Amino acid sequence: MFTGIVTDVGEVAAVEGTQGTLKRLRIHSSYDPATIALGASIACGGPCLTVVAVGPREGGCWFDVDAAAETLERTTVGDWQTGTRVNLERSLKIGDELGGHIVTGHVDGVATIVAKEAITAGDDPWGPTARFTIKAPRALAAFIAEKGSVCLDGTSLTVNSVNDDMFSVLIIPHTLAVTTWGERQVGDRLNLEVDLMARYAARLADARRAE
Repeated sequence: MFTGIVTDVGEVAAVEGTQGTLKRLRIHSSYDPATIALGASIACGGPCLTVVAVGPREGGCWFDVDAAAETLERTTVGDWQTGTRVNLERSLKIGDELGGHIVTGHVDGVATIVAKEAITAGDDPWGPTARFTIKAPRALAAFIAEKGSVCLDGTSLTVNSVNDDMFSVLIIPHTLAVTTWGERQVGDRLNLEVDLMARYAARLADARRAE
């Protein structure tokens, strides 16, 4: 379980395997290797992946994760190459602050950035702010509500507006600086996880209609 509050930006150092079956990825991070156990869950760019190997390196650690066919099909992980930067979050511990919203790391689909608008200039004393307009997969659009929560590439964000299958989010200077959002451009694909409560509410509504 996660909250969508990014705690590090890792970099893919190696990729092994073939698309559609199983890929093993090595990720470099600033995390302390002594705090990562084999079998630990780390949200990598949104998907919850299991650590299968870990070791120290200068400035932090490296860890390996496996991405199976389902993950490769439903997320952007299959597109990752050496040098790809990914938002990272460690799994929650009892007593941790819930700074974002409840995130499972189970990606529902891939959304696409269709517009990027600078709200403040780079010379603003707090740095730039940007609004992104994003196109969701048609089947997931109903789960996205204005002022609701959404997780994009592992980042908990508030939905500003919704228009059919399009929605917008506002990215503040801090988030642009400490996540991969500062690098995002029109056409980029994003791992999308809809709000857990919306997903279950829709399922209950379906069940009642079936009755």
